[in-house]
Amino acid sequence: MGDHYYTNDPSSKSAPETWTFELRGKTYRFTSDRGVFSKGSVDFGSRLLIESFEVPDVEGRILDVGCGYGPMGISLADASGREALLVDVNERALALSEQNAAQNGVTIETRLSHAYDGVGDEQFAAIVTNPPIRAGKQVVHTILRDAYTHLVVGGALYVVIQKKQGAPSAKKLLEDVFGQVETVAKEKGYFIFRAIRS
Repeated sequence: MGDHYYTNDPSSKSAPETWTFELRGKTYRFTSDRGVFSKGSVDFGSRLLIESFEVPDVEGRILDVGCGYGPMGISLADASGREALLVDVNERALALSEQNAAQNGVTIETRLSHAYDGVGDEQFAAIVTNPPIRAGKQVVHTILRDAYTHLVVGGALYVVIQKKQGAPSAKKLLEDVFGQVETVAKEKGYFIFRAIRS
């Protein structure tokens, strides 16, 4: 078995695949590869988050934490007209994000980052994440908890997580940190949570 996607430099042999996919009424062309989350199609959870997202009425960029090959950050930057920063621990994923942004005519910035380590003290209008469940609960909860300090007041965190992969505990954590959390979508066992910094 090859290494999983939550790794800095995947050792699995590259075998890229390209396909087209419609998101928010627009057709995108994506390339993904081995060693990167969700090869061959935009995964259901990311799709649900993309379709559920509403850009907050505050100034600032969008941050995609654990961006993979970039479908969320790229499509949401495109749809909202906002600049986006895409971060991941996986160098192959970041290279694919840059390639996918270019082939769809979307401008993004990418950075190698474990959670928010590479972000500095920048704050964002929105943070989106399909968190790396296979990296373990501690990593996932760090991404959720530390989002608060990286949002401007009125900024929103959007998270997709499956019930069987820890949605109830994730929701409780967000309630503790943000004071409130809203379930904006629920389908096929996937939950989209939105928490707004007050």
